[in-house]
Amino acid sequence: MKTYFLALLSLIISCSANAAGQHLNYELNGQPYQGYYISPSTNAPLVLLIHDWDGLTDYEVTRANMLAKIGYSVFAADLFGAGIRPTKMQDKRQHTGELYKDRTKMRNLLSRALDTAKAQGANTNNTVFMGYCFGGAAVLEMARSGTKAKGFVTFHGGLSTPKGQNYSQTQGKLLIMHGSADTAITMNSFAALATDLESNGVDHEMITYSGASHAFTVFNSDRYREYADKKSWQRFTDFLSEVTQ
Repeated sequence: MKTYFLALLSLIISCSANAAGQHLNYELNGQPYQGYYISPSTNAPLVLLIHDWDGLTDYEVTRANMLAKIGYSVFAADLFGAGIRPTKMQDKRQHTGELYKDRTKMRNLLSRALDTAKAQGANTNNTVFMGYCFGGAAVLEMARSGTKAKGFVTFHGGLSTPKGQNYSQTQGKLLIMHGSADTAITMNSFAALATDLESNGVDHEMITYSGASHAFTVFNSDRYREYADKKSWQRFTDFLSEVTQ
């Protein structure tokens, strides 16, 4: 694992030398938000990256820089608000719970993030949404909304379909990557989503990783599983090459 982290550090340093990221302030309904944008070239495909329930932290910035290194523009959106980066479990549940209860606000925040990226010159006609944990659930919200995108990708994300929603309007292929040892979002939820997608004729690919629990991609955590992180990241980057122009 040490070798992998050294290689990752080298990648990030190299990326920063070629493309400079910036934190961007934007608003929705008078409330401030702060995302992170990086673009290696004009007209590069865009990845709209959605954070987990910690809010937008250095983890998402690291992932954004990794994607920029291989040729993608990235806007890491902020769904909680500028300066709101919860560290206590109670606060994390509060902020995610508020958005789960207000799906319209969640969709509006994601749309506003996409508009913010567009204002920076991002190619929003060639976009993939991707997210981690809570961010994965937000990505699926956009897929169900009928938002036009090349793809929707989740890493150990929330998979349940809210009552009254479905995937009949989905535009774009789905890639779902999940740990089969995840006790927070079980394989029953995984199977239910597969059935839902198939019944709605949605182009999808769903992958599980044995022994991987929830949050298996989070560096330096006790849940991190290097093999699952590396394999899922490779599949994600291959997916980007397949669906973007």
